[in-house]
This record gives sequence, structure tokens and C-alpha cells, in this order.
Amino acid sequence: MPERAVILFYQGVIETLLNKGLLKKIVDRRSEVGLYPVYEIEYKGVKVAILNPGLGAPSAAGFYEELIALGVRKTIACGSCGVLKRDIPRGEIIVVQSAVRDEGTSYHYLEPSREIAADTEVLEKIEDALEASSIPYIKGKTWTTDAFYRETKKIVKERIDGGCITVEMEASALMAVSRFRNAVFGQLLSSGDDVSGEEWDRRFHPEASNHKERVFWAALECCLNL
Repeated sequence: MPERAVILFYQGVIETLLNKGLLKKIVDRRSEVGLYPVYEIEYKGVKVAILNPGLGAPSAAGFYEELIALGVRKTIACGSCGVLKRDIPRGEIIVVQSAVRDEGTSYHYLEPSREIAADTEVLEKIEDALEASSIPYIKGKTWTTDAFYRETKKIVKERIDGGCITVEMEASALMAVSRFRNAVFGQLLSSGDDVSGEEWDRRFHPEASNHKERVFWAALECCLNL
């Protein structure tokens, strides 16, 4: 198992990489849902593990635990998020600085707290990698929640007032696991739908798949710099 890994929430990107012959399967992990293959990619002479751990904090945290047990010590996660600021365009890369712990998984790893912050040294290395590759990005706080359909107007306003700019389902749990297991971890998000208004704005367009590949390659660059 490589020392480095990218947790990739885009199965379509994995399939594209497989079709291009860029991935080699290392091992299968499994749950009652089915198999979760762990792949390997060699990038700039460095081997990096790739895993889609499934949607949501419990699945992602559980399979991240297994990656760590297999030998992974440095990880970058990447996936999509909703935005809480309408002026963040579709496909913007966001570096997670901190996360509101509005999920249950992280509380099994760390004492209760409202938020969890990313490691400052990891953030510096992520920013260095993105800037060295001339990849534009912004930084901010995310809201990690378990529930698809409970992003109510009242709670959205509270999160916006609390400084959150994105919403997703895994970041705070993955950060908690990494701290508990003394592993190096950072996360990139790619901005998707807008949940800040009176109505949900899907903001989908044909170039969405390009944004997903873009954030993956950015995550790979960051992972090599850890």
C-alpha cells in the first residue's frame, strides 16, 4: 500500500482513469453494499492509492480507517460541495480550513466541539502545491451535515452567519479520524449547486465532469507535496 492516498468521491473520474489504463487495483475492501476497490496510480514517479469510500461521513470515515490500517499516512480527499455564497462560481476549488461538525461520526473520535480545524502545516503545503501549479483556489469553512433534505432556510442562514461558505457530508469526520489516528489529511472541494437562496439552484452544465477531473488532479498535486 502506498504511503499516500487520494480519497476520491467521483466514480466517473475513476472509470475514466481505468479506461485510460492509469490505475492498477491493489485490493478490494467491502461492505454489504458491495466492493470498494483500492487502486494505485503512479504520478510523477510516486505511487498514490485511490479510493472512493462511498457517500457520507460513516462510510467515508470507516474506509479511511482501513486505508490507514493498510499503511496510508498522507491523504487528500476531494469531492463536490454545495455553496452558501452565490458568487462562488461552479467548479471553484476550495481548500477546507475548518468544518462545522453537524454529523455524528466525528463524535466517536474526538470530544464534542462545534468545529474542527485543519492542520495549519497541511494547509500551507496544499497552498504551496496549488500555487506552484498555478491552480486558482479559495479557502474557507465548510458545513458537514448528514441529511440531504434538512438544509432548511433557518439552518442555512445560521451556517452562513457562522462563516461557512460550503456544505458537504464528510469533511469533519475525515478530519476527526486523521487527528485520532495521527495521520496527515487535507481536503479540496469543487463547488457545485447553490443552496443559499429561496430555491435550490442545481447549476448543472455539460462541463461539470471537467471540474471533477480538475479537482482530482489538483488533489494529486497536493498529495505529493505532503
